[in-house]
Amino acid sequence: MTRPTLNIILLLILLAACLPTSVKAQIISPTKEDVLNADSVKQAFEDQPYFGIYKDNYFIFGPSIGPRPTRTNTNVKFQISVAQRLTKSVLPGGSYLYLFYTQKCFWNVLEESFPMTDLNFNPGIGLTRPIFVKNRFIGKISLILEHESNGRDSTESRSWNRLSLAANVLIDPKIMIYGKFWIPFIDGQNNRDLLDYMGIYQFGLSYIPFNHRFAATILVTKRKGWNFNYNTVFEMSYKIGRRTNQYLFLQYYNGYGEGLLDYKQFKSQLRVGFVIRPRFFSDY
Repeated sequence: MTRPTLNIILLLILLAACLPTSVKAQIISPTKEDVLNADSVKQAFEDQPYFGIYKDNYFIFGPSIGPRPTRTNTNVKFQISVAQRLTKSVLPGGSYLYLFYTQKCFWNVLEESFPMTDLNFNPGIGLTRPIFVKNRFIGKISLILEHESNGRDSTESRSWNRLSLAANVLIDPKIMIYGKFWIPFIDGQNNRDLLDYMGIYQFGLSYIPFNHRFAATILVTKRKGWNFNYNTVFEMSYKIGRRTNQYLFLQYYNGYGEGLLDYKQFKSQLRVGFVIRPRFFSDY
């Protein structure tokens, strides 16, 4: 069995495992009170299944923007991201312990033999705590120990570790700001300059109406140095049905570090497809 075939099978198995256990719990149609009431949110954390969605799970396809689209720069990008809650009860400080796993893949479906050119594996373990102010839910904060690598050897090997502090905060019932900072530990021999392209922090803003029918996000990652240099992601999504969390999805990536293998190459890529999202808001 070929490597691409094995990865396709893995994708289908993970999606199948994820959907039955999490779609019902991930239905998004909250009222203003459902979203912001502390008791409702605490109960939602308690009642959610141990296994569920972490970051966006998407499958998108599209060309390069700027350079003429070719078979090599027009590809599929898909991401599978899940979380496993490891504790039954709330830990001291109102936090929950999670095991996280995200896999991102770039798949050149227009080339002969359909090669998967870059697979990025991102496991982690960490604490997540909902944030409440005056008995109202305003977001969450997470402290995560992460590893990321592409599973290759020799000169194509890429890997690093980081301790990340991330926060999602609602500054308005419909507007969420996001920030993530990390302390990196570069252990890959072939990517010592990774931070020059991947940076050490990112921040963003999302607009999400109460019915979650539409969402728009802009996310920027500051590359290393004092220059005005950012990797930028712009996303838009539109819910397919009123009682599901499946969306039509558009993503535009502009910058370096979209994938580990070619992290030094500048990419400007527009892709469309579909996405399955977490219950409250997305992590990045």
